[in-house]
Amino acid sequence: MTSTGDTPLRTLIVDDEPLARLRLRGLLEGLPGLPVRVLGEAGSAGQALSWLKEHVCDLVFLDIQMPGPDGLQLAQALEAVPHRPIVVFVTAHAEHALRAFEIEALDYLTKPVRRERLQAAVERARGRLLERHAAATWQSAQAEAEALPDGEFLTITERGRLIRVPLAEVLYFKAELKYLTVRTAGQSHLMEGSLSELEQRLGPRFLRIHRNALVARRALRELGRPPASLAPDADADASEGWAVRVAPVDDWLSVSRRQVAAVREALAAG
Repeated sequence: MTSTGDTPLRTLIVDDEPLARLRLRGLLEGLPGLPVRVLGEAGSAGQALSWLKEHVCDLVFLDIQMPGPDGLQLAQALEAVPHRPIVVFVTAHAEHALRAFEIEALDYLTKPVRRERLQAAVERARGRLLERHAAATWQSAQAEAEALPDGEFLTITERGRLIRVPLAEVLYFKAELKYLTVRTAGQSHLMEGSLSELEQRLGPRFLRIHRNALVARRALRELGRPPASLAPDADADASEGWAVRVAPVDDWLSVSRRQVAAVREALAAG
């Protein structure tokens, strides 16, 4: 599991010079708040890859010029490592900086490393890991949402927040321009999506009453012509102004001509 929040970043130091590794370890372990935990050291790319087969880390401090495969080659090889760590280069040679950033290194520190630059690199690494964690959480939530009805909830992104709405609380979905309104007894949410896809995924618990509305069968209360002040927007496809009342919010939604019989049947079935 990736380190986040206040957990020290699990770190590997890769440098062919033992004294350079010792100095960098001392600097890292002396940073305030113990933001890193040095789990291992390696003197070559081969040693680093062997270590990573047995361990997981969040952050690798990597020299460039080493015997055998150099640090740039090792950084490319790390792309295939499960839970790929963040790479920060530490080198005496500034001329490789452009190439380092082309392979998505987080930072490029030149020797001798200053404590302030090292602290900034560690803080950036923590921020990157938090971004990864948030992205993984979002992807997981999306995958669960796509598994409806087994997942039994919707995951909605709204004004930068990730909201989990139990499917049992949803009264209806209504298409509005490019979005869907998700109505519960307490509030409304907006989400992207297609009513047709939702209809297939949710199954018989929800009834398509109109091309723009999908209603939970348990929320259907009345089929009729609502009071003029509460009437839904007029629609050419509505059958003589038929609409359905949705409880407990008492919203009235238009019923298409083709779906009047299905709504009657659903109401009769209870």
